[in-house]
Amino acid sequence: MRTITLITLLLFTILTFFSLSLAQNRDHNAINNKINQTSIVSIGETVSDMDKGLMIIFQDKKNNYWFGGEGVYKYDGKIITHFTIKDGLCSNEILEIQEDKNGNIFFDTPEGVSKFDGQQFTTLKVFNSNSSKNEWKLDSDDLWFRLGWNRNGPYRYDGKFLYFLEFPKTKQADEFYSINPNASYNPYGIYSMYKDNNGAVWFGTASLGVCRYDGKSVSWLYEKHLTEIPNGGSFGIRSIIEDKDGLFWFCNTKYRYDIYLENSIKKEINSINYSRKKGTGVSMDGNENYYPYFMSVVKDNNNDLWMATYDEGVWRHDGENLIHYPVKEEKEIVNIFSIYKDNQGVLWLGTLNAGAYKFNGTTFEKFIP
Repeated sequence: MRTITLITLLLFTILTFFSLSLAQNRDHNAINNKINQTSIVSIGETVSDMDKGLMIIFQDKKNNYWFGGEGVYKYDGKIITHFTIKDGLCSNEILEIQEDKNGNIFFDTPEGVSKFDGQQFTTLKVFNSNSSKNEWKLDSDDLWFRLGWNRNGPYRYDGKFLYFLEFPKTKQADEFYSINPNASYNPYGIYSMYKDNNGAVWFGTASLGVCRYDGKSVSWLYEKHLTEIPNGGSFGIRSIIEDKDGLFWFCNTKYRYDIYLENSIKKEINSINYSRKKGTGVSMDGNENYYPYFMSVVKDNNNDLWMATYDEGVWRHDGENLIHYPVKEEKEIVNIFSIYKDNQGVLWLGTLNAGAYKFNGTTFEKFIP
């Protein structure tokens, strides 16, 4: 009888232990699920409007729109969600937005690169080693970042690591520092990036002209007038594009450039071999010497160039004619930062003081979600 009682007691203890363990596991899983659900639901804030300063616009593969302002706004066609540093962004200052082949969204900021996987933000870690500055490679899936305007080179992300790549020294840099020994900005600072039809990556710098990397070598193109505007001041290389004829435009309408790919590098000075050709062939406002500098440029579905200036609206060049599209909010001039073509071919403007604008086929009108 005592043996049966001991066996019964032992079985009861074992069953009680497993019951408690199962209950604890259920509670633990429930808590984890609740935490995960809470983190997904709580990230970002639903808002009814966006900032006036929306400088960057991007549409992802799922056709969501992203607007870089004070933080970033996601618009899915119905709901606007606002994300800031409190949600995991590196910085509220957005320089550029990109998407990788897996649908992850990347935000280039002065404080680092934020990756959004649809649920949360993570910060890419920079791979630090003595050799990392020499990791100049070119792959079609690589993403390129600048992390502000004060770096000595770009950052390359290969899907696993973020590498900082240092620009080779140039004679223009030596000349710049000899004239401006106490310069308040970095002449190597990257203002723009562009990938051409051959896969080469171009970097527009603050004061050293244009840098091109073709997977084999880093080379430079420098013309003083591209950086320094006639009435004084420095514009820098704000935009780069390759037109339908394979010629390049660098933030000014006066010239376009034919890049010689065969023997393209003058090795003794590491500069690009090129020839200069007529640009639009048309001056502005009746002044034959006036050619505007543009902040940003895109090609539409007809391969026309759309050049967005800071305070003179947008100019479209169809190969022959130059058409002007003023952009104003009531009587106030709109300061344009970028122009963007979405997945449907629609043109958008990112501005510093008037929100986003959208082209309706005739003019640019203010975007109201």
